[in-house]
Amino acid sequence: MVKEIRIYIEGGGDSKNQKSSLRKGFSKFFLKLVKEATTKNIKWNIIMCGTRNDTFRDFQTALKSHPDAFNILLVDAEAPVNKKSPWEHLKLRDNWNKPAGVDDDNCHLMVQTMEAWFIADIATLKKFYGQGFKESGIPKTTNVETIAKDNLERTLKIASSRTTKGEYHKIKHASKLLELLDVTKVRQSSPYCDRLFNTLISRIGYLPDES
Repeated sequence: MVKEIRIYIEGGGDSKNQKSSLRKGFSKFFLKLVKEATTKNIKWNIIMCGTRNDTFRDFQTALKSHPDAFNILLVDAEAPVNKKSPWEHLKLRDNWNKPAGVDDDNCHLMVQTMEAWFIADIATLKKFYGQGFKESGIPKTTNVETIAKDNLERTLKIASSRTTKGEYHKIKHASKLLELLDVTKVRQSSPYCDRLFNTLISRIGYLPDES
């Protein structure tokens, strides 16, 4: 069992307020794991890093500054992953080399971007955006990771464009949607999200219920 978990996540923009808001959203999304970690005296830190290059840089720094923690890199895949390992994917797409001393458990992807997680839970999208939300425009699939990156944000914007909240906006809406998501639905529709949860569950060392 680890004593500290640190997750370095792409996103949050440049301002402290934006990063704080998105950090809150991710904290709620991981809430069951956070609670379980707390009961076992495992420190839990979510670090919003801004750009993907900044995220990788901060992750690399953490390997030296927090060598005893379980450090995780979590970034958008930005493309199909197929059967490649996460580090292989990032090497091909971003020319990032796997740092020494880490393995695939330290690297996780939002496939193809975070917006796929939202599409995995249409009921939450309908509840959040309310009247005027066009559910018919959302792709129906059992695996949201197959939806092309270029279609994810565009689909959400079109579906929400006539709602009182206005069209989907990452900075304005993503943190609130993360807080509301049904984690089970997302894990069922996103294999890489499920992989992330299973990795964390293993490191925390507990057997969760099916929800």
